[in-house]
Amino acid sequence: MDATYDAVVVGSGPNGLAAAIAMQQAGLSVLLLEGKKELGGGLRTAELTLPGFRHDICSAIHPLAVASPFFRTLSLAQYGLNFITPPVAAAHPFDDGTAVAAVHSLAETARQLGPDADAYQCLLAPLLARWPQLVPEALAPLHIPKHPLDLARFGLSALQPATLLAKRFQGEKAKGLFAGMAAHAIQPLNNVATSAIGLVLLLAAHSQGWPLAQGGSQAIADALAAHFRALGGHIETDTYVRSLAQLPAARAVLLDVTPAQLLEIAGHRLSSLYQWQLRRYRYGMGAFKIDWALAEPIPWTAPECAQAGTVHLGGTLAEIAAGEQATARGQHPNQPYVLLAQQSPFDPSRAPAGKHTAWAYCHVPNGSPCDMTAAIEAQVERFAPGFRERILGRHTFNPAQMEAYNPNYVGGDINGGLLDIKQLFTRPVLRASPYRTSAQGLYLCSSSTPPGGGVHGMCGYWAARRALRDVWGLAASPLYRGE
Repeated sequence: MDATYDAVVVGSGPNGLAAAIAMQQAGLSVLLLEGKKELGGGLRTAELTLPGFRHDICSAIHPLAVASPFFRTLSLAQYGLNFITPPVAAAHPFDDGTAVAAVHSLAETARQLGPDADAYQCLLAPLLARWPQLVPEALAPLHIPKHPLDLARFGLSALQPATLLAKRFQGEKAKGLFAGMAAHAIQPLNNVATSAIGLVLLLAAHSQGWPLAQGGSQAIADALAAHFRALGGHIETDTYVRSLAQLPAARAVLLDVTPAQLLEIAGHRLSSLYQWQLRRYRYGMGAFKIDWALAEPIPWTAPECAQAGTVHLGGTLAEIAAGEQATARGQHPNQPYVLLAQQSPFDPSRAPAGKHTAWAYCHVPNGSPCDMTAAIEAQVERFAPGFRERILGRHTFNPAQMEAYNPNYVGGDINGGLLDIKQLFTRPVLRASPYRTSAQGLYLCSSSTPPGGGVHGMCGYWAARRALRDVWGLAASPLYRGE
């Protein structure tokens, strides 16, 4: 690292990679540093259980990656990235052996909801018609919207607690489907704005589906890195940054880290007020994750589940809401809400011939040491009797192990911090720009900034855009015509 660069980006998660690409596209000389030997942050794939079984270590299903306004400006297929879209984006099974399948067709999904078919379509159809215009607005920091009426229509529903918006429905199927979507918010469903993630995920399901990356999520990171290198960017791995003193001279430094690591790396450069604000930043619930090597596919009772890349296990709205509320209070529900991904039925490269992989996690109190293996597997068995008999091997991550693997997962928080209404637009602190720190030339580009967690790269893009304007008076590549 003896060379001098215009900008240095620390961390190669999707946001760090996006920031590096955006800076390099502007004609700068950019160095990207990664603490591990492998690139990717939350986009890594490895043989965690048995030889030949490839598991996504963190993120697995990628509706926001294909919806991302920034990623859509890149031609990543030329670097070997291929997305596979299961016929069912997400399935939600119930104890009576039935399931609701969120498929591409809004009308087909609605038909499964019986008396709530019209209510479901009335809620989503107007938003789906304007989805291309909504995505850039929703995946952005606070701004003057280019489509204010569209954003207002979305906001009227999105800002409601999920438990309140679900009252539009009469039956348990529609309520359960929405609860499973909204629980991706990783907070109690009676919190304000928990409907936002549920609506975004349903709109993604009905627009482009919920794809997975062929070969593993690592393929997304590898394609982004290849694109960055093709632009002339430089990457150094196995370089864990603990202090700004380790970095070469640069006019701008962008950190793909959360406030805890920002304080460690750059605390001496930050104002006392900014440090105080960062210390008040709140992290959310953690995650306990399991990867399985399976002898056969999961034996779901409801056939719709076999066609889904993602399955939400939790039953009714009441059960899911109660479990998430209990977890937020520091408890461990006996029947936790479980998010399960099954990639191998759609991507045979994930396992040896005839064998399969699956991935699941539940929410737990931040930093919890509790082993949730039995509880998670019981939830799978509840909707797929005989599941345990097909397990050849398993690998678990508790919150402490997740944080040890990736320090950005503080206490097992995979969202970069609690994404409630208090930190939705003011993450990590309340400032004119959430990406600027108090130190000149130092920026934050992680999921601890708007729009938050998910594989979309938009936090990195917006941070790079801010740095380009502040330091060089340059504009980043536009996301869409007319920008």
